Amino acid sequence: MSIKVAVPKETAEGERRVAIESSVIAKLVKLGAEVLVETGAGSAAHIPDAAFSGATIVPTANDLYQQADIVLKVQPPSDAEIAQLKEGSVLIGMLQPYQNPERIAALKAKNITAYAMELIPRISRAQAMDVLSSQAAIAGYKAAIMGADLAPRFFPMLTTAAGTIRPSKVIIIGVGVAGLQAIATARRLGAVVEAYDVRSATKEQVQSLGAKFIELGITAEGTGGYARELTAEEKQQQQEALAKHIATADVLITTAAVPGRPSPKIIPESTVDGMKSGAVIIDLAAEGGGNCTLTQPGKTIVHNGVTIHAPLNVPSQVPVHASEMYAKNLLNFLTPMLKGGTYAPDFSDEVIAGALLTHEGKIMNAAIRQLVEGA
Repeated sequence: MSIKVAVPKETAEGERRVAIESSVIAKLVKLGAEVLVETGAGSAAHIPDAAFSGATIVPTANDLYQQADIVLKVQPPSDAEIAQLKEGSVLIGMLQPYQNPERIAALKAKNITAYAMELIPRISRAQAMDVLSSQAAIAGYKAAIMGADLAPRFFPMLTTAAGTIRPSKVIIIGVGVAGLQAIATARRLGAVVEAYDVRSATKEQVQSLGAKFIELGITAEGTGGYARELTAEEKQQQQEALAKHIATADVLITTAAVPGRPSPKIIPESTVDGMKSGAVIIDLAAEGGGNCTLTQPGKTIVHNGVTIHAPLNVPSQVPVHASEMYAKNLLNFLTPMLKGGTYAPDFSDEVIAGALLTHEGKIMNAAIRQLVEGA
């Protein structure tokens, strides 16, 4: 009997993505799997049931979960969804283990083999599975669009019969995947772009996109593609030096975030007070509390004439391509574990082992085990 890979409709508020798309269905079927999709699973992403060719459309979530051997999700399962999971089944998705310890304990208690896609090691072999990067690229693109929409000025230089209009200056803090895509998009829109990151290795990437790299003399190279945490003295030095540059910005986009930890506070109120009236801050780190001390996650506020926009779940605002990219990440992760229509994971593989969260009634990730069990 073929392994059954199931995709439910996402139930989290505001979530528009779906964990499957047509080309991925065809490839899973070729690997010997049977694909089940809950009716309406793609409706929020403008994908009708008819587009899921090759899959069996299942009328209810309960029916889907009762048949599923492997469940593919975008958001972590709710308590109700965990209750519906078949004992001993496999769950793959962005499980946000640091934010949901109680649900991780529930997955353990139900003997679910759970893989958290955000825990996949950031190594070259796993790039095609890296959901953090694929979704961050979408967020960076969208951040530049949001900035252009909220700004009271044009982004590009315009020469008109009424005179020449100078281009806007966009400053981007944090040059990871989101930051690089924000740079590229802002440049395409015609803005003058500057960018800063504590990792000096990003300078060449910034310049390759036609932006100017802001050098403050502070470096904090870390591991796994992330920066190390700055000392208190370095933070103070960074804030003071950045403030002078930020005061000239029409739009400021901040992207500094580390999964599972609060976002670093880079932009104090004093820096915002020094910005020009009409300036805009797009805080992409709002999920972790934000990079600006005035940020209110999920809200847009105005402080002394400066608009601070702190959107949540930005990739969901581009659901068609976000779903396509995410589904392909899942396929690339799942493919080595499907052999002849059966589920056969190699737990000695560092990618599979790195993503493994719960298995056989145990929490396999040491850091999450410490968080949940305190041991």
